[in-house]
Amino acid sequence: MAKKSTNKVYYYGTGRRKDAVARVRLVPGTGKITINDKDIDDYFGLDTLKLIVRQPLEATETAGKFDVIAKAEGGGISGQAGAIRHGIARALVVADEEAYKATLKTEGFLTRDSRMKERKKPGLKKARKASQFSKR
Repeated sequence: MAKKSTNKVYYYGTGRRKDAVARVRLVPGTGKITINDKDIDDYFGLDTLKLIVRQPLEATETAGKFDVIAKAEGGGISGQAGAIRHGIARALVVADEEAYKATLKTEGFLTRDSRMKERKKPGLKKARKASQFSKR
């Protein structure tokens, strides 16, 4: 949804992956990405995670048009990167549905990755790992 706060227009999108949730705002600007009040380079150490976050912006060629302000919580850094990507894609659809939705949908950025950690079962060490079998 597009919102106005103190005469500034921004576009909002919520992204989720694994246990991570990201609330993303796109503000018209120069392309600066801020996650939890830190620059993307300070927040994510791996270049692959930075690449994941920037994918929807590069696919729609809007890398220099919007500033990204994201609040990510829960999960690990990989899940948070995926959640931010999902949130950016949803916010871009709110910004201009006709121009971006088809591209983002074909790239698969609008689909929520529903894979979650499997629960631990009783009698096992983890979800599927059992103790070593011994005949005696």
